[in-house]
Amino acid sequence: MTTNFNAGAVFALIAGLGMSGVVTGDFYGLDWEFIHEGDQGSTVRLYAMMESGGRLDLVGGNSFQNLEISSPEGFYQNNLGGPTSRQINSNFFPFVPSLEWDSYVTIGALYQDGTPFGENGLNDVGLDWSTFENGGDLVADSGSWFVGLDHQQGEAQFVNGIGGYGVLIAQLTVSYPQVLFSGILQGQNADGEAWQVALSDYLIGDLNPPAPGALAVLAIAGFAGPRRRRG
Repeated sequence: MTTNFNAGAVFALIAGLGMSGVVTGDFYGLDWEFIHEGDQGSTVRLYAMMESGGRLDLVGGNSFQNLEISSPEGFYQNNLGGPTSRQINSNFFPFVPSLEWDSYVTIGALYQDGTPFGENGLNDVGLDWSTFENGGDLVADSGSWFVGLDHQQGEAQFVNGIGGYGVLIAQLTVSYPQVLFSGILQGQNADGEAWQVALSDYLIGDLNPPAPGALAVLAIAGFAGPRRRRG
């Protein structure tokens, strides 16, 4: 699928964002929804939460604010999956059920076919996926994944399991119940005004099956622990 979105132009917008980015009234923070518990671990979906009518266009990192998604014991990765939702073919789920719990990033759309939007216009630039695809951390100081401004999948949807509006940015399956996120998010509010935010060391904790709608988003300084890459 092609897109009218200019990757170089959009990433240039975040290149000047410094380390002191602030959360605006248009962006409420990160939250997660528990999806599945199985042999592969605990599967959660990570959302960027915002006002109704808002949208998310880009997730990335630069030299001022690195991108990092990590967990102490790594992420489950299926050999038939891929690093983004563009590589997740849901037609294979009946034949390889574990593929459904692959770890990947996205904006809005769950799978290659764009579910629930009908198409998937996700693109990425400047990211080395090799460590992440081997079960390790995703870390970058220059790169992003993004969608064009004309793609519906960037629009905030009501997330029943959370009780608010958000845009899906990742599905992650972990054996240790913590995920760390750092990076830059860029989008628009309901009035079409652009916003940007730099998040550093946001720890998403207690990812074992929670009570419905439980919130466990903490902003902390520092995160350490042994990390095991899972194949």
